[in-house]
Amino acid sequence: MLSTFGLLSVGKCIETTLDALPEIVKENPDVVFLIIGKTHPSVLKNEGEQYREMLEAKIETLFLNKNVRFINSYLPLEDLLEYLQLSDIYLFTSKDPNQAVSGTFSYALSCGCPIISTPIPHACEVLKDGAGIIIDFEKPKQLAKQVINLLNDEQLMKNISSNELHIMASTAWENSSIAHAKLFENTDDTILLHYTIPKINLNHIKKLTTSFGIIQFSIINQPDINSGYTLDDNARALVALCQHYKLTKNNDDLVYINRYLNFIKYCFQEDGYFLNYVNENKEFTEQNYQTNLEDSNGRAIWSLGFLISISDILPNEFSLNAEKILKKILKNVNNIHSTRSMAFIIKGLYYYNLKNNSLENIFQIRHLADKMLQMYKHETDTKWYWFESYLTYANSILSEAMLYAWEVTGNIEYKTTARVSFDFLLSKLFKNNIIKVISNNGWLHNSQEISPDKKGGEQPIDVAYTILTLSRFYDVFKDEDYFNKMETAFSWFLGNNHLNQIIYNPCTGGCYDGLEDTYINLNQGAESTVSYLMARLTIEKYSDNKQQRKNELIVKQFQE
Repeated sequence: MLSTFGLLSVGKCIETTLDALPEIVKENPDVVFLIIGKTHPSVLKNEGEQYREMLEAKIETLFLNKNVRFINSYLPLEDLLEYLQLSDIYLFTSKDPNQAVSGTFSYALSCGCPIISTPIPHACEVLKDGAGIIIDFEKPKQLAKQVINLLNDEQLMKNISSNELHIMASTAWENSSIAHAKLFENTDDTILLHYTIPKINLNHIKKLTTSFGIIQFSIINQPDINSGYTLDDNARALVALCQHYKLTKNNDDLVYINRYLNFIKYCFQEDGYFLNYVNENKEFTEQNYQTNLEDSNGRAIWSLGFLISISDILPNEFSLNAEKILKKILKNVNNIHSTRSMAFIIKGLYYYNLKNNSLENIFQIRHLADKMLQMYKHETDTKWYWFESYLTYANSILSEAMLYAWEVTGNIEYKTTARVSFDFLLSKLFKNNIIKVISNNGWLHNSQEISPDKKGGEQPIDVAYTILTLSRFYDVFKDEDYFNKMETAFSWFLGNNHLNQIIYNPCTGGCYDGLEDTYINLNQGAESTVSYLMARLTIEKYSDNKQQRKNELIVKQFQE
């Protein structure tokens, strides 16, 4: 499907495409070229349908009747966008070298439709660096060659489409509004930009979820089944859907909770550990035996413990299945040494203990917390208050785990370590009312500071984990600074970041995979989308008690 659209006039030079079509059709007999749009009113008034009739005559002469269709209408935007999304290639063949810009061209770009264009200034500016193809004015042979090449190269078409969407992302309505608001904010000190929190939207998570589990990756907003599944994603999805069900009591959630729980059960092995990677054919991949899976096992324990903690509102078989798996894996936790895995296990045991309080659970939490405490003491110096000699990913879970350990055991040293380490972490992440999580392009080592010039590599999962930990610390300490930082961190998803662009897509309910140096990674995979949902649900629990928070702050200040 090839297409062009707009009000018809001689300047559109559609005859260039018609002259190219015989050669294209010879290679691709099933090609259809859509000419979408009415004749320009001024042209119609002065010349009638002379131009359209010339095109129709050329179609007859070139025997292209089966390969060309006129859509002689001024289409509503919704219909127009549907035509563009159905088009494999959009052809822009203006003959005017002085035409600065084109609205039709912009619409095609916004749909990610690969474009072949004549070199008007707009096209030359936007289609560089692999975002499209430029041909000379009125050169049918050039056009035919490029169309044939594109139709024979599916990967090139996908690359061009992806590049176009990345270019156009900054012009989305949300990003345009942020840009204007930032301009006002920068020119008037009395104006302060606030971000409206989007409604909770599960559409993309449901789209990513098959009858087996949640798919790992997505190409833009289309699930990529070839990427398979992971225990990591399904464990996080289980926590998020349990959070959502706790909030809404929507019975539709139970279907998804059950699927993610069954996936976790599927990954559990006879040796008492979980595997992580499963392909689209439900087969465990070789990656399981080439990668350390301790963190994945820890996340699974967290998810099972969290499910059990809300067992009073879930079907009984859910918690029975979760507890059966949990009891088996807990026999092996002493053999797990990853710092983050131990932290996730403590978090899972904390939630498990809420419903199954036992000396065994408390002993296990204390044992793991003591290990983490020793790591903290070993690495800490006068300027570095952390469990390791570097900050990497999912950092906040370490401090959060120590706080849970204190809540269960009452060991004041755990509490002190939790708060000092977390405040140290926050000092690295928050500057000038913006969060900048540790980049996956390079960890932060002891004695280093995050360079303001080093941007990109920020992942939604790290922002989400920070929000979850801030929430827990706020609930325990009632320190308003934790709550304010939680709101600041969430605004990262909404455009409060170094690109001033949204990371969350309110249309799909998906979350983009990362904030890079100069662009947003527009793929909306499971990790990022579920992470956003966990953060959004965490923020939601405070939406109805703002006055209560104010009262708590007044009481706290009075007590102090």
